[in-house]
Amino acid sequence: MKSIYLDNAATTPLIPEVIETIQSSMQSNFGNPSSTHHIGRLAKSAVETARKSIAKHFNIGAGEIIFTAGGTEADNLILFNAVSNLKVATIITSKIEHHAVLHTIDYLKKIFNIEVVFVDLDAKGNVVLSHLESLLSGYPNKTCLVSLMYVNNEIGNLLAIDEIVNLCQKHHAYFHSDAVQAIGHYQIDLKEMPIDFLAASAHKFHGPKGVGFAYFKKGHGISPMLHGGNQEKGARSSTENVHSILGMETALTTALRNLEEDTITIKEVKKYCMNSLQSAFPTIKFNGNSGDLNLSSYTILNAQFATNNSMLIFQLDMAGIAVSGGSACQSGSSQGSHVLAEILNETGSNNTSIRFSFSKLTTMADIDFLVTSLKKIIN
Repeated sequence: MKSIYLDNAATTPLIPEVIETIQSSMQSNFGNPSSTHHIGRLAKSAVETARKSIAKHFNIGAGEIIFTAGGTEADNLILFNAVSNLKVATIITSKIEHHAVLHTIDYLKKIFNIEVVFVDLDAKGNVVLSHLESLLSGYPNKTCLVSLMYVNNEIGNLLAIDEIVNLCQKHHAYFHSDAVQAIGHYQIDLKEMPIDFLAASAHKFHGPKGVGFAYFKKGHGISPMLHGGNQEKGARSSTENVHSILGMETALTTALRNLEEDTITIKEVKKYCMNSLQSAFPTIKFNGNSGDLNLSSYTILNAQFATNNSMLIFQLDMAGIAVSGGSACQSGSSQGSHVLAEILNETGSNNTSIRFSFSKLTTMADIDFLVTSLKKIIN
């Protein structure tokens, strides 16, 4: 059976360069980086070299990068520290954040009795900047954190990052961004853009699963959630995942080295997909900003079909096409997408929406096969 992969927002395939790096490390670099002998020091050196390389891509110091098991742990570590270490009393966020943020904030509210405030969104799911400023101006005597994702993982909306960073600076609020869908796909200079905290995950840019990093701006300090080993300069106990860290560094370096070329390629695929779907299904709608190449990620397209077919994802899977109805973390849930539930009206919510997400490995032929298969199923 033909296999078409259009779920790259969930995870991306490993590229050959990354596989080669991981295999090489497994064969020759087995030491524990906490060991003091020469084999351990070799592993430690490899980890620190990768850390320096990753930091350089963002124009920051190596000490501002903490390796984690992925984006979810990075978000948890950042938010936990904001409340327990920096004494944040109020978190401003949105109702369409990833659950790695929303569920963590819910937990922190129960444990620390913090205040949680949700900023207004427009009909497309964009942050209403005037409301955010109004909220920020209302907390002059509290330590406040704004947590908003750089790219929405379901509808692909790009955050108005410059404006939001400026508002946070103006009102002396911390700013955290889950940048899992942005890193490796956009050039981010953290020296020029004063973000306080940022979360990343390697498997979103053709790196291995189970590894990512948290960025803590210098001076904020870090208290660990995991205890027992004092690794990562005391910020995160647990032996470092050496092979995957090196694979992540290779994946990020490769992604950013080819960024301009890959961006053009993937944008053309997304544009072709949009046009093909609109030609085949004139009543189709694109949720959020995903139908706008300037306001959304070039890797994500969230399409709403004028039909209610709860089996559509399964039917596409049976045809050999892998897609998603929302975030991969919710794919086994019967609750549906909390993002779409927040921004769609009743008719839109009842219609079937599919998230198609692309990578540099996606081809026009893949899109042709998708549209042909959809026409057989829907028509």
